[in-house]
Amino acid sequence: MPSEETRTETRTDKTETLTVTGTRAEPGRAASTPSTSSPRAWTTWTTRLLMLGIVLAAFNLRPAITSLGALLEEVRDGLGMSGSVAGLLTSVPPLCFAVFGVMAPRLARRFGPGAVVWAGMVAITAGLLIRPYAGGTAGFLAATALALMGIAVSNVLMPVIVKRYFPDRVGSMTGLYSMALAFGTSIAAAATVPVTNALGGGWQPGLAVWATLGVAAVLAWIPFVRHREAPQSAPAPAPERTADAPGGRGAGPAPEQPPLRITRSRTAWALAVFFGLQATAAYITMGWMAQIFRDSGVSAGTAGLLLAVIMVMGVPLAFVIPRVATRLPHQGPIVLVLGLCGLAGYAGLYFAPVGGAWAWALLLGISNCAFPLALTMVGMRARTGAGVAQLSAFAQSTGYLISIPGPLLVGVLYQHSGGWGLPITLMCALMVPQIVVGVLAGRDRTVEDEAGR
Repeated sequence: MPSEETRTETRTDKTETLTVTGTRAEPGRAASTPSTSSPRAWTTWTTRLLMLGIVLAAFNLRPAITSLGALLEEVRDGLGMSGSVAGLLTSVPPLCFAVFGVMAPRLARRFGPGAVVWAGMVAITAGLLIRPYAGGTAGFLAATALALMGIAVSNVLMPVIVKRYFPDRVGSMTGLYSMALAFGTSIAAAATVPVTNALGGGWQPGLAVWATLGVAAVLAWIPFVRHREAPQSAPAPAPERTADAPGGRGAGPAPEQPPLRITRSRTAWALAVFFGLQATAAYITMGWMAQIFRDSGVSAGTAGLLLAVIMVMGVPLAFVIPRVATRLPHQGPIVLVLGLCGLAGYAGLYFAPVGGAWAWALLLGISNCAFPLALTMVGMRARTGAGVAQLSAFAQSTGYLISIPGPLLVGVLYQHSGGWGLPITLMCALMVPQIVVGVLAGRDRTVEDEAGR
């Protein structure tokens, strides 16, 4: 095979990097020289390991939630929860994501994104191991919050890591990450009940077993705890050379840029509301959908499979949608298609929950792919890595705050109405503003142009 070595030429009047493939860095920017590995090491072993780490991290970002949804009735009986308390439990994920997610960019600047993601994987693993055996509702909620704290910081940092280390492959890497996330979500939904039965029928081991996925992710991220440099062969965009440089040291002499006034951007707000409404639908689905099917007369195992179908639709679509979205100047048409599928799925669930259960699951699964679309738009609505970090933290933290009341309100409506008619009507009604703000967020513009500095 031809040599892939990189040749760098440095001049006194201006610095530029040349590669044998013809890739040329922007004038005025120095090449980033990794302190812990050579360019050859980064572009082969390190890059592949980072991709594996991203996939394993994504696998761990939803089993803590969907495994609980599949066994919610057993957990409620075992801990003596009311419907309202169970609704509070299903609202804990977005609450933790909002509270802890906003801390992620600051932690990443201080310790490096790899170290923060590694710590997040440790928190997920510990929380999943502890919560089934914590004793009582308070201990269960506390251990769940620990796992969700790890999920929160990883949620925010994944688009940042993709933008920094794979700037020329944002669509494909976001698709890979989203596909792995959807696969982990669906596996936990489908396998929790059978695994629980195989382990003797107790819900405690059925929930704790998912910590094994976390162990694998912890091991994969260990090499990146101290690795804070971007690869030499894929330098970050010029505006972020100082502000977003690992460890606070830029590649060039430019002064550090002040943060964006992100709240002045209409696009940022539209994206935050879109993120919040799709998260509302997602966490209502993960927390309550299996119970909706069970109360309609479907067996526990089949209800888990139906939830898994909803989640597994994200495996192929989460890879396709980001790639399509990055090729379109406006992502509004994708938002519209996903929203119409959601409206059709909820309507079918209202009128014929059992007869068309598999069709409604497919439609709702398509609608749930608004999540990878939102992540893709986060990467597209900012020009720099620093902008993506701010936008990701703002959109996700604000969005998860917006989504907190949804699952709780569904539990309250279910308990006081005695059925699922009102909760399903609420889910359907929320899909309309989701479409509207999604179209606004999909317009071809960046937060840097709107927010100013």
